[in-house]
Amino acid sequence: MAAPTLANHTSSTPKAKTDVSLQRIYIRMKAIILSITLFISLAAQAQIAPYSADDIIHRCSSKDTLYIVNFWATWCMPCVAELPEFNKLAERYAGAPVKVLLVSLDFKGDNTFKLEGFIKKKNITPEVVWLSDTDPNVFLPKIDKAWEGSIPATVIVHPGKQFKKFIEGSVTEREVSKIVDKALAE
Repeated sequence: MAAPTLANHTSSTPKAKTDVSLQRIYIRMKAIILSITLFISLAAQAQIAPYSADDIIHRCSSKDTLYIVNFWATWCMPCVAELPEFNKLAERYAGAPVKVLLVSLDFKGDNTFKLEGFIKKKNITPEVVWLSDTDPNVFLPKIDKAWEGSIPATVIVHPGKQFKKFIEGSVTEREVSKIVDKALAE
């Protein structure tokens, strides 16, 4: 019978088993921490950017692009009902010089998790930003002087062609596409 060696002896001791168990726990914890870090970084990238009315105007100022900008909120039933229309518009004009931008007027406390979850649940495909301005007396006339404040509201603008159409109330993909096609053809 062979004499036991130190290696054979230590691998069967309770201390050696504990060391192996601690190593496994350490590796698992390290994997969990890496997963959490990745999740947080992805969540940070997915957050909805706050935009002031001035930021939106600046964002929609490229002379070679037509912008369809819709103002809406998760608590507004007509707004929610028309969101699929903007998915259709984004799909219809993919590859064209047309940008669809959805501007949420949700309250500040609802901005992060509620809004992001809503967008994901409703499978909203156009870009969504959050209006950070809180005084409608200031931001409404910046968007359009005719805007009385009700939502949904949509602005179709092509800075290069000096074209602007404001619609207060619900819209359909068909209605907006007629306006867009006409503006692009001019």
